[in-house]
Amino acid sequence: MTLELSCTAFRNGDAIPKPYSADGQDISPPLKWADPPSGTRSLTVICEDPDAPRGTFAHWLLFNLPADARELSDNIPNEKTLPNGARQGANDFGKIGYGGPSPPPGKPHRYFFKLYALDQMLDLPAGSTKDQLKGAMKGHVLAEGDLLGVYGR
Repeated sequence: MTLELSCTAFRNGDAIPKPYSADGQDISPPLKWADPPSGTRSLTVICEDPDAPRGTFAHWLLFNLPADARELSDNIPNEKTLPNGARQGANDFGKIGYGGPSPPPGKPHRYFFKLYALDQMLDLPAGSTKDQLKGAMKGHVLAEGDLLGVYGR
């Protein structure tokens, strides 16, 4: 099943505005999504850049969002555990929370924001890596959606 994922700051395929990049305020963008399927117990957000020079680069790992959540405001704090119980992993900058686009000069990079509806809460600590998160999600994805933003220097 596909989930509809959108952002009020940019449309699918458009440029990511500067405030949501490392060149700006480096804050997470606001995201909204449609109702996940029944049986959803948690939601996960992963933002990745497949165009990074050393391979796919994780910019944001957010998991165990409550199943009844339908949006994230912008500027989610870079804290291990959020007030709603969601946890954030370590991005490939080695930091907790969102790290905005910061590609090398040249061709713009693509940034995929992916939302996953899972049939369970994940038994992972905050600060987990992308590989740990993706491993824990295997076999538990009920639906997913994505949003593409581009950013270049």
